Amino acid sequence: MKKIIFLKPIFNFLFIGLLITTLSRIILFFIFKDRVMQTPDYWMIFPIGLRMDLILLSYISFLPTLLLCVLPDEYLQKIRRFFAFYFIAFLFLMLFIELASHDFIKEYDTRPNKLFIDYLIYPREVMGTLVKSYLGSMVFSFFFLALALIYSIKKAGVLFYPKFTMYRTKLMLFPLVAFLLFFGARSSLVSKRPINASNAIFSTDQLTNNLGLNSLYTVGFALYSIKNEGDAAKMYGKMDANEAISRVKKYMNVPEADFTNPDLPLMHVQKSDSTIARPYNVVIFLQESLGAEYVGSLGGLPLTPEFDKLTKEGLLFTNLYATGTRSVRGIEAVITGFLPSPSESVVKLSNSQTAFYTLAQNLKEKGYQTSFIYGGMANFDNMAAFFNGNGFSDIIDESDYKNDKTAFKGTWGYSDEDLAVKANTYFKSKGNKPFFSLMFSTSNHEPFEFPDGRIELYDKQKNTVHNAMKYADFSIGKFFEMAKKESYFKNTIFLVIADHNTRTYGKNLVPINKFHIPALLIGPNVPKGVDYTKLCSQIDIAPTVLNFIGMDVQNPMPGRNLMKLPANTTGRAIMQFHNNNAFRVGNQVVILQPNKEPVQFEMKNDTVLTPVKVNSEMAKDALAHVTTASYLYKERKYRMKGQK
Repeated sequence: MKKIIFLKPIFNFLFIGLLITTLSRIILFFIFKDRVMQTPDYWMIFPIGLRMDLILLSYISFLPTLLLCVLPDEYLQKIRRFFAFYFIAFLFLMLFIELASHDFIKEYDTRPNKLFIDYLIYPREVMGTLVKSYLGSMVFSFFFLALALIYSIKKAGVLFYPKFTMYRTKLMLFPLVAFLLFFGARSSLVSKRPINASNAIFSTDQLTNNLGLNSLYTVGFALYSIKNEGDAAKMYGKMDANEAISRVKKYMNVPEADFTNPDLPLMHVQKSDSTIARPYNVVIFLQESLGAEYVGSLGGLPLTPEFDKLTKEGLLFTNLYATGTRSVRGIEAVITGFLPSPSESVVKLSNSQTAFYTLAQNLKEKGYQTSFIYGGMANFDNMAAFFNGNGFSDIIDESDYKNDKTAFKGTWGYSDEDLAVKANTYFKSKGNKPFFSLMFSTSNHEPFEFPDGRIELYDKQKNTVHNAMKYADFSIGKFFEMAKKESYFKNTIFLVIADHNTRTYGKNLVPINKFHIPALLIGPNVPKGVDYTKLCSQIDIAPTVLNFIGMDVQNPMPGRNLMKLPANTTGRAIMQFHNNNAFRVGNQVVILQPNKEPVQFEMKNDTVLTPVKVNSEMAKDALAHVTTASYLYKERKYRMKGQK
């Protein structure tokens, strides 16, 4: 035992690290046990968790172990404080992320991931949300962290300073120690690849699978995986780009003769039923987190009386599914019509900051005035940069409300009511020139702030998602009440659509029911009081909007013009949930997971999925859609002809 005393700092680090992750996993298990215990063999999260914890701790231990084994003691004594700092820093980071895991899981139904890092870029909004919604958790966490830090600093010398051992003994033991660490990090001598997050998947409930990981690993893995962003082949398998594009085209319902540019493989002519001298304006009112479960006319809670009344004046899509769980993914689908990809949304990626197709760019080339109107700061999630580089001439955000008489300003900016007033005033000023505008709401967002006296509260406590949803609906009604009094109303196609649902969670690999969202079209020649009931995707809505504007338009959007879709064509939806991609056709859904074979389910309904044999052609079609997204983005082939 004396011979290996020089490794005592490593043993102490491994023990404390395992203590943190194991206790956290046990606590999370009991918090979410009602859900976790529905999974057969749910106890597997503990041996899997121990394995994944040892992988993480072994990687972290490489550098200090190397130094302890190869440096003579006189050098080690000079840098002994380094070991204390190194181990305490990682243990502190591990403890911090584990303490944050409970609230993150409650919000996103998964352990901390790249989202955890993304939100650190926006400290004002995030800190405001945390203080107003998670103050108790924050106070407890910081108090606990402070105690842990004070204790660890006091005990640093005892726990982590190097211990004296004969140099020859250390060198002799080094190969064995190095092998054990190597084995611990790979966790296998048989597999050609090191064990990774995909090896923790043993059930169809992604949260249960996630509990078999630890949160520092999931955050680190997300950072490591950034190098694979946009590369579908590394995550889901290879497919030739030409085959992928061909498979995507067969779902578009576009005759081959209408494709116009071989260099832009999806560019095609979308023909209008009739052309008019002055094409119609287009206004898209994108609703933050308005899931179908909150919409009365879709069988949800009675929180949307204004929206429900408006359905009698337009075309309601009752079986529509979002492509993702983030606002930027909703913007991507609604404004660009782009396929969800294994990378971040194109709103935030470098290759798409200019010369990337948007409805704004397309219509701007047709003589439209284009704008983005928002109550918050437009630089959030890189929206301003993306919009500015891709066809939006005017960007109106929080800074433009300062001289207005406003109703309310919260953590995320001015209220939806203020947004409605601002937009209506702006649209009135546009005169006879056609315009395109994206309005984006903020009020239905944690911490759910809105002005008093506007609605009859659904919940007794004011700042809840239900009340914020009802206020967002109030603001939709107010906007249309104002717009109907203006001359631009009769010449405008209005789209009210959600970016995504609120909390997206569920026991399935992709919780499909949480992707169900509303969309409502109102305007000239739009059917009134009609429900479109066929399954459809968020990417189908942009080409459907273009159907009504009164002119032929060329575009590269792979979505379907639902007004021209044959009655016998089966509906299709595409959904991305973290790194899982669901490709649904009718009641069949194929799910792609990183480094796993595709799996297929038959849907009895949105929550009951029965495993079935994988249809190889459908699985190839699913892979084709993510492959095409990666290819079009990387090769910059998703743009208007004249864009460079």
